[in-house]
Amino acid sequence: MTKRIMVVEDNDLNRKLFCDVLKAQGYEVDPIADGNDVLATAREICPDLIIMDIQLPGISGVDLIAAAKDETALKEIPVLAVTAFAAKGDEERIREAGASGYLSKPVSIIPFMNAVKALLPG
Repeated sequence: MTKRIMVVEDNDLNRKLFCDVLKAQGYEVDPIADGNDVLATAREICPDLIIMDIQLPGISGVDLIAAAKDETALKEIPVLAVTAFAAKGDEERIREAGASGYLSKPVSIIPFMNAVKALLPG
């Protein structure tokens, strides 16, 4: 069965790149540009993985990860955080919120796909 991945990224070019790479690998992809739509969309589609930008306009990806991990329906979904934040302590803070994986931008395709595959069951 095809794995479904929700890509949360406000930058149009990054979102398109992530989605194109994932589609080329055979994944079903749901792009989300607005952080305010994340939780409702995740509840509706039940993705196998959420790729989460951390720096979103008006809302923090860290807060969205923590909120998803607090919901019974969403807490088992692995989250791959992808962020330009690469300062000391950022990865720890993001993982403490519940992220299963962490990549800093700019993202190279091979490490990106390796991280995605590592987080998808089966």
